[in-house]
Amino acid sequence: MEFKNLGGTGLKISNISLGTMAFGRWIDEQASHEIMDVALEQGINLIDTANFYGKGQDEAFKYGTGECEEIVGRYLKGKRNTAVLATKVGLPMGEGQNDKGLSRHHIIQQAEESLRRLQTDWIDLYQVHRFDDSTPLEETLSALTDLVRQGKVRYIGCSNYAAWQMAKARGISDLKGLEHFASSQSQYNLLSRELENEVMPYCASEKMGLLVYSPMARGVLSGKYKSKSDMPKDSRAAKGEELIQHYFTDSNFRKVEAYKGLLGDQGYELSQFALAWTLNQPAVTSAIVGASKPHHVLDAAEISGWKWTEGLKTQVSNI
Repeated sequence: MEFKNLGGTGLKISNISLGTMAFGRWIDEQASHEIMDVALEQGINLIDTANFYGKGQDEAFKYGTGECEEIVGRYLKGKRNTAVLATKVGLPMGEGQNDKGLSRHHIIQQAEESLRRLQTDWIDLYQVHRFDDSTPLEETLSALTDLVRQGKVRYIGCSNYAAWQMAKARGISDLKGLEHFASSQSQYNLLSRELENEVMPYCASEKMGLLVYSPMARGVLSGKYKSKSDMPKDSRAAKGEELIQHYFTDSNFRKVEAYKGLLGDQGYELSQFALAWTLNQPAVTSAIVGASKPHHVLDAAEISGWKWTEGLKTQVSNI
């Protein structure tokens, strides 16, 4: 396993992180714990979760019910120092007007709830899940800064922010003496490369870490889907995940077939190829692999150090 500093900090994180969105949602606690066992054994040290993850996000009410954090917390009890723990705040956690967003009220309340569910005294990386245009950025950053100064949070990060939103936040932090976002988390893969326009150059310029999720395009880059109507019984799409539908286009299916053609006799699966492409992007600090089976982690760990030639990078870019 390879390690990088999280942006301009001294915190070392593995270039592959464990994503936990399936925990307590599609797989039970025992299966989740088996996956975390394998991840730590393979040298993965960053576990990424969120207060929102769990069964609630699939219910009609669409708010978080905290199962995922509880599962992670029970697993890490007694071995907290074996992992760098990242979680998020901001998405709905109830039906009330103040049960979502990035107000001081909601951030402080949910930080305490996450600490309780995770059974820990501190969160290594506390990330705002989505930009909240109804709350002043200064209020959000001030609340996060207080959590850092209280020792409840070590570093703060943002998720799904545009470059201008990160730049505005940095300016406020500089002006007011508040904590800076150490990292950004966004979607990035061979079928979704919008980050290359502004977010990646900004993170590189400002020495922010970049964590990327969906490196296999929610499973589409595994090659398991052949068309919009082809949904294997045990797949995410068959289980009702809505976000995967955005990848179901004829253009994407053609690209997947073209990427398969580049595999040749290298001995890797298409999902490994797609993940390796992400890891070979210099701006990427760590790719978050959302595992629901132990072999997902083992397959990812196998290519952690696969360095691509410029020729292979060029071939992929021409597709």
